Amino acid sequence: MIILTICVLAIAFGTIFARASPLSRPAKLNWSSTKALIAFGDSYTYVQGTIGHQNFSFIGDQFNLAYDAEALLSNKIVQNQTATAEGGPNWVEYLTNCGIHQGLTSPQDCKKQLWDFAFAGADISTEYTPPHHNFTVSLLDQINQFKQYGHPALLNSLPSFTQDKTLVAIWIGINDINDSAKNYLFMNLPPLDRTPGNQATKDPSPNSGRVV
Repeated sequence: MIILTICVLAIAFGTIFARASPLSRPAKLNWSSTKALIAFGDSYTYVQGTIGHQNFSFIGDQFNLAYDAEALLSNKIVQNQTATAEGGPNWVEYLTNCGIHQGLTSPQDCKKQLWDFAFAGADISTEYTPPHHNFTVSLLDQINQFKQYGHPALLNSLPSFTQDKTLVAIWIGINDINDSAKNYLFMNLPPLDRTPGNQATKDPSPNSGRVV
C-alpha cells in the first residue's frame, strides 16, 4: 500500500506542471538545462528555512500551511545547523549545489534553484499512520500545500520555472516503516535490456530508460 501510494502521488503530481494537451509526450529531462529542483519527503530531504519550523522544515508547518509569494521568495536556506538526518547539507543540496555553504542561501541565487518542501518526521499520509507531532506535514499535505501556494508563487514570479526545466524529487518511507509493520518485500525494476521482449529481438536496445 505504501509503495503504491507513492507511485500514485508521483503520477498525480506530474499533472501540476502539464502545459500541453494530455496526450502530448512529456519533455525529457536534461539535467544541464534544469533550473529548479522541487523536493518532498522527510528528514532525509528536508532543509531548514528562515521561516520554517525549527529543525523540521523550509517553510511552514501543519498549523501554518498558507504562504504568499513574498514569503516563499524571501525565505532562505539555513546551513549552520545539524538538524538534518545527515548532520549538515543533504543530498538535494549537494545535487543542486544550493545551500551547501555556511550561513543563509536564497534558492534564487543558485544556478539550480532548490525549493524544498520536505518535512522532518513526515509519513506518507495520516490515513495510514499517525503524525509524529501535531505540526508534522505529511507527504500528501506537502504536495497539496505546494499545489495551492508554492506552485502559483513560483510560476508567477520566476520566468524560468517551467515543466521542461524543473525536476521533482520525492524521498519517503522510513517513518512509515518505523510507525507500522516490520516486514516488507521490495521489488526493483530490472534492467530494461534484460526484459523478455528485449531478449527476443535480434538487437536488444540498451538500458537507456533506467532511473538514475
